[in-house]
Amino acid sequence: MHTDAPQDTLRILTVNTHKGFTVFNRRFILNELRDAIRSTHADIVFLQEVLGEHHRHARRLARWPTLSHYEFLADTIWPEFAYGRNAVYPHGHHGNALLSKFPIATYDNIDVSVGNHERRGLLHCVLRPPRLETDLHAICVHLGLREGHRSPQLDRLCAFIKEKIPPRAPLFVAGDFNDWLQRGQRRLGRCAGLKEIHYERHGRLPRTFPASFPLFRLDRIYVRNVESYQPVKLSRHPWAKLSDHAPLAAEVSLCR
Repeated sequence: MHTDAPQDTLRILTVNTHKGFTVFNRRFILNELRDAIRSTHADIVFLQEVLGEHHRHARRLARWPTLSHYEFLADTIWPEFAYGRNAVYPHGHHGNALLSKFPIATYDNIDVSVGNHERRGLLHCVLRPPRLETDLHAICVHLGLREGHRSPQLDRLCAFIKEKIPPRAPLFVAGDFNDWLQRGQRRLGRCAGLKEIHYERHGRLPRTFPASFPLFRLDRIYVRNVESYQPVKLSRHPWAKLSDHAPLAAEVSLCR
């Protein structure tokens, strides 16, 4: 798509926060994670496995914040945030969250869990960046660990995009797809017209798991109806010690 219209360029980031702990839950590092996320200067942040609350951890960890993890990460940098609670257990709950420097007009959490197994959701937010003539849609994704779960979850994602997202609206879909077989990559292009930013630029999906020595291509940033996009390379330090997933970042230009 080519146009001479002015553009707005946004930086987006996706990261699985691993509930604020290092690999194997050895150390609580939410403060370090917040510093690292701030350093990317992202306008929109997609978070997976972010804790809403955990009463047991709050009692025993001195650095545990009084706010939810997504509010603590947002702090004064991202004035708008949304949270979709997925997994609920006796001591608390976690899910997906989105942090935004732009107003979030509406949001909803779509349950895509399969049976009574692991709880999964799609967090859909409608953003209103200033000077943009149309709403921007963002979907934060965290799919199941089993292929038998991911397949119907991808169907639900495609159906939701077809039914609920205006065909010409800018759309970001990012998160942890757990798609180590890379079957979702082909399906999302066919059913929803999505383009994965790193794949389009490098001809392959990025390796993001495990963060210390990435082998599997689990995390993605997809876009639709944007002017241009470019992956942003992030340093391995300190990210390799902050989660089991490496983050992904990109710059996207929108027409206005």
